[in-house]
This record gives sequence, structure tokens and C-alpha cells, in this order.
Amino acid sequence: MSKRIVLMMVALAAVSAGTAFAFELKVMSFNVRYGTARDGENSWPQRKELLVSTIERYDPDILGTQECLEMQAEYIAESLPAYRWVGIGREKNGRGEMTALFYKKENLIPVESGNFWLSETPEVPGSVSWDSSLTRITTWVRFYHARSRSFFYAFNTHFDHRGAEARAQSAALLAQRIADLDPALPAVLTGDFNATAEKARPWKTLTTQGLTDAWLSAAERQGPAITFGRFGPPEPDGNNRIDWVLYRGPVTVAHCETVVYNEGGRYPSDHFPVFARLTLSE
Repeated sequence: MSKRIVLMMVALAAVSAGTAFAFELKVMSFNVRYGTARDGENSWPQRKELLVSTIERYDPDILGTQECLEMQAEYIAESLPAYRWVGIGREKNGRGEMTALFYKKENLIPVESGNFWLSETPEVPGSVSWDSSLTRITTWVRFYHARSRSFFYAFNTHFDHRGAEARAQSAALLAQRIADLDPALPAVLTGDFNATAEKARPWKTLTTQGLTDAWLSAAERQGPAITFGRFGPPEPDGNNRIDWVLYRGPVTVAHCETVVYNEGGRYPSDHFPVFARLTLSE
């Protein structure tokens, strides 16, 4: 029997048995800046094409957005037809900013999804707790990766920008939600945490309760250690890294990058997106 036939038989046997294989997952976290902000020359109509070009350039499989309004989500999806998205506005009427999760529809199938609010009553739409200044929300999806026959979870969130206690309690809530999942399945968390990595309570809570920071564990790292740029270049020696890609489970990170892509000094948002190339296995 030829070597080629033997390899084909092994592959077919694995598929028929439902064996999961390791696979690469490209992930991006991107605070897109809400589209009705009065940002002058940096307003949404002036930068939306650049924002789409940035996403297209990095071609993530999973894109976690923050401050995303429905009209922005629809524009991204219309401009990039390879993607679909899930999410809901954070206010009790279902409107307002979303933590919309985009995914490549060709190979990722959402088999379960949901939202919860960062509050003491997380299942109550629009609920606010602690010292949070605004309603905050998390969107999650359990995906099936067709080619590898694997399942994994993706979470996307946006913590409060003023309330320190709200950020700390939100991290504890999120850590518990992820800990309650099947421990055999990988989980990826993207978000704008409004807290400095490696220093703030939310980062310490999440990374001491089972999650790992892709920026720190990556085999290769690129870009500055700052993710808030105010529509301009990164500050020299800046280290306020508030946008993160975290993960749990059998995951390795080949590359993590703070994306400072711009065109002629114009940036797609007031945050720099964070991009990571992961390998997931079961």
C-alpha cells in the first residue's frame, strides 16, 4: 500500500471520528469610536473607509469592536461581505453602543451567543451597578470551526472609563463567566478595558483567574505598548495599554501587534487596534 493511500486513510478515519485539529485564529480588538461623535476631520464619515481598509489589511477571523453603533456595524459588514456580526445595543431598549463581534462566515459557525451587562444583575438589559458612569455590556459567541471540527468561545467587552470599582467588579464577573465554561474549550477575550495592563486591578483579576495576555506570551511582538492615540501617532515610550487580547486554554500566540497603520498621518480611530495570531487546539 502506498504512503499516500495510508495518509488518506488516516485522515478519513480522523474526520469520521470527529477528531479536532489545531487551527490558526487571527483575532483583532478594535475600539472604533462611536460614529456620532463630533470629531471634526476625524468624524466617522471621514474615516470609515480607512477603518475598513485597516480591518481588510489584517484580515482577522474574529473582530471584537467597542463603541460600535448599528450603522457602523452595518457599514463594516456591507464593505466586507466575508463577515457577519452579532451584538445588541447596551441600553435597555436595545439601542446605543455595542460590543459587536464580527466573524468570518466561511469557516466559523455561531452555535450559541448572548449578551450580559456588567452589573450586579447581568441578565437585566441596561442595568448599571457600582460606580459605573454608563451602561456596559459583554457579547459572547460559542463558535464551531468547521475545518478543524473544533469549538471555542469568543467574548468581547468594554469596561467603564470612570469607575475604578466598576472595572474591578466587571473583571471579576467576566472571569467567573469564563471559568464556568467547559474547561476543555479554548476561550478568547477581546476588549477595551480602560485600565493599564500589568498594573490595574482588572488585568490582575483576569490574569490570576485563568486568562493569559497575548501581548506578553507572544513569540513575536510588534508596535508600541500603548493603545490610545487620540487619532494621532503613539506617544514616545507610552505604556498605557488598555486594549487587550486575552485567552484561556490550549492556545499559543505566534504574533501580537499594536496596529498603528495610518494613511498620510490619518488614523482609523482614536484607539489603535490590537491584532494577534493564535493557534487553538483541544
